[in-house]
Order: sequence, then C-alpha cells, then structure tokens
Amino acid sequence: MVAASRGVFFVHIVTASGVAWALLALQAAVNRDWPTMFFWLGVALAVDAIDGPLARRFSIAQVMPRWSGVTLDLVVDYANYVFVPAYAIARSGLLPDVLAMPAGAAIVVTGALYFADSNMKTADNYFRGFPALWNAAAFYLVLLSPQPWLSASAVTALLIATFLPFAFVHPLRVKRGRGITIAALIAWAILGLAALWYDMRPGPWVTVPLCAIALYMLTVGLFRRKAQEE
Repeated sequence: MVAASRGVFFVHIVTASGVAWALLALQAAVNRDWPTMFFWLGVALAVDAIDGPLARRFSIAQVMPRWSGVTLDLVVDYANYVFVPAYAIARSGLLPDVLAMPAGAAIVVTGALYFADSNMKTADNYFRGFPALWNAAAFYLVLLSPQPWLSASAVTALLIATFLPFAFVHPLRVKRGRGITIAALIAWAILGLAALWYDMRPGPWVTVPLCAIALYMLTVGLFRRKAQEE
C-alpha cells in the first residue's frame, strides 16, 4: 500500500514540475529570448494537459488526501499562465513605456483574483470570462508585434474581459464540439512550434491560421450561450 501511494505521488511531482518549467521560461524572458520562453511555457502546457487525467486515473485525491492536487495545480498554472507572461509583456517593449509595468501589475492582480474565483467555470465546464490565458496573449503580442497603443488596448480589453460573464471554451472538458476544438488545439500546437522555429517571425502561412484558431477559441463560447438561451 505504501509503495502504491509513493507511485501515485509521482502524479503530484509531474504537476509540480510545472514551476520548474516556469523558472526556465522566466530566465529566458529576462534575456528576452522569446522563442525559448514560449518553448518552456509550452512544455508546462503539455504537463497541464496530462496531469489531470493521470490524477483522475489513479484517484489521487482519495489515495493521498494530504496533498491537494487542486491547490497545486492552481499554483503551477498561476506561474505559467499569469506571472511569467506578465513579466514578458511588461518587458517586451510592445507596450508604451509608461504603461508597461502598470499593465504587468494589473495582469498579476487580476489573474490572482480570477484563480481565486470558485465560480470560474460553468456547470458545463466553460470558463467564465477570459481565463487568464496570458501565456497565449503574450504569444500573440510577440507574434504580431502591433503598435504599442494597439498592444495596450488589447491588454486592457483582456483585463476587462476577465470579469465579463461570457463563456470561454475549455478545450478538453467541454463536450460540445470537443472534436473540433481538440483538432484546433493540435493544429495550434504544430503551428506554434513552427513559429518558434522561425524565431516568432514566420510567414503568413503560420500567422494567419494561428489567428484563425484564436478567433475560434474566443468566439465558440458565443454559440454555446445562444444554444443555452434557446
């Protein structure tokens, strides 16, 4: 029984490894090495995709109740989805200098509030509001490199959207259209790797599909709301 528990504890170690990837991503961000930063954030994203199914497969909450997998997951996700990207956005030079650090501070504060919200998900597993996916926001800002005022406007819109009552799809847990969403996620991962390969300056054959997938992820929840209202 003890040996089995130790084996199950490995799932917690897998989850906790996410903060190690966050540290490596932060080191790359300090050096403004954006492709490397996004690579490590991508590794953390992959870990986040597999640790939940592993935890449920081994009933880790029942076998090892001393350690809260939910709390651990929130700590790791905050580091990778909010804190490191906030630093990158503030340091990237893509925002007006006077707004860079205030924007970073606003991201980490609103992200913390969002992660503390016990109603962050709907009953059918959609997120309520923009789910603090600042790793994705940072990725698109670096990829597209818009004018500073436009970057600031986009960050402001996402900060506000964090608290708006619209549905944002969870790509793995929402049943409606799951096949399409997972296919889009796989395509995004492949195209994202291509963007890293080209030092975040790929051609339109990568950028245009990446933007189309982002648009899909942002708007698919609107169809869910319409269906619910009907």
